[in-house]
Amino acid sequence: MPLTGEAIRLMNYIDDVSVTLRRILTGVATLTDEERARVSAHLAQAKPSAKDVLDALAAK
Repeated sequence: MPLTGEAIRLMNYIDDVSVTLRRILTGVATLTDEERARVSAHLAQAKPSAKDVLDALAAK
């Protein structure tokens, strides 16, 4: 079954998120320990999280 335009659009958003995460990983090496801790806490509190999205996709 072919994908709908909406499914393709959502997959493109996921690709965009992956690019952003690669940029974040590149920048991590330049952070101090304090900055790493603050960025880590910020990421942990971000909502919705990837887990929230996976849970929504798994729900029927």
